[in-house]
Amino acid sequence: MYRVNEAGSTLVESCRKIATNGVASAAANVDAQAQFPESSIRSLADAGLFGLTLPREVGGQEQGPSAFAAIVEELAQSCASTAMIYVMHITATQAIAASSTLGGKNELLTEIAAGRHLTSLAFSERGSRSQFWAPVSRLEETSNGNFVTSAQKSWVTSASHADSFVSSAQKPGAESPLESVIYLVDRKADGVHVEAGFDGLGLRGNDSTPVTLKNVAVPADRLLTELGAGAPMMLEVVLPWFVVGTAAMANGLCRAAVTATSAHLTAGRFEHDNSSLRDLPNLRARLAQMSVRTEQSRALLAHTAKAMEQPDEMTPLFVLQSRLAAVQAATDVTDLAMKACGGAAFSKHLGIERLFRDARAGWVMAPTADHLQEFVGRALTGLPLF
Repeated sequence: MYRVNEAGSTLVESCRKIATNGVASAAANVDAQAQFPESSIRSLADAGLFGLTLPREVGGQEQGPSAFAAIVEELAQSCASTAMIYVMHITATQAIAASSTLGGKNELLTEIAAGRHLTSLAFSERGSRSQFWAPVSRLEETSNGNFVTSAQKSWVTSASHADSFVSSAQKPGAESPLESVIYLVDRKADGVHVEAGFDGLGLRGNDSTPVTLKNVAVPADRLLTELGAGAPMMLEVVLPWFVVGTAAMANGLCRAAVTATSAHLTAGRFEHDNSSLRDLPNLRARLAQMSVRTEQSRALLAHTAKAMEQPDEMTPLFVLQSRLAAVQAATDVTDLAMKACGGAAFSKHLGIERLFRDARAGWVMAPTADHLQEFVGRALTGLPLF
């Protein structure tokens, strides 16, 4: 589907084995206990997948969006929490790699590629909620040319486990939230406080919790962009990679729902007349709808990933559309799976109710489905996004 090159195909196959042999077996407990999937993330690091998209000179695998989508899809079929953590790591890594201002960048990228550094995004703030592009926090310049900031970051994936956060703030003296800057902060830096653990409806193991920054020092060489240049990095680097990852995660949930539903309809029987659930045309119709919606979404994402590798004027629109299509497909497909499998789907043994819950997270995750509809509509009518 994603037309991955030979080296990428080997990595996808390696990830498939990790997902089916280890990630899947831990997934139910990760969900039930809202437990960070440490063993699963360690397996990805050990397999060299932390540096999937980084250049070979820093030890990376030098793969593009297509391989990223294929790998995330494999993970999401087994454990969406693991997939979410990985998506945030790769997206944040791309921001670090794109920086022309970060001191010691190659050394940090080498640590990431070696599996010794987990990173994540810290964009959304309590004051601007899901409008991640509009930070209300601000950098303040100090007398020595460095900076200090305070912020209330909301829903930071891997909050208690990441080594660093790629974060955003308004530049000093900004007249608009779009006059922002992206910077890197260590999780263990003075003034960084991770709030209580996550206990949500879905993606329960992704450790997505608020993080408070209080008078945190930001040295000038920890800036990932020039002052005021945060928005272009958000929209041109972070957003496309985040979209590919989260769309692939949604598609993986769809594929898992189709597989589980097909297996249940095939195995489930009516003893009184020796028929099976698959003999009912209404259930087969639901399964057909699920499969079609899944493959439509996957096809659009595959096209988008290739467009990102050779971008043109239509690529930004495809980026927005692919995430919108995927989050809509995931909610619809998992809803159909619940209906097709009936009472069995409400129990834990099929795993469908977990897919149903995990799929809902994508709908409200910034940019939300409502934001995406607005963005696509504005793009199609020639209006600026903001």
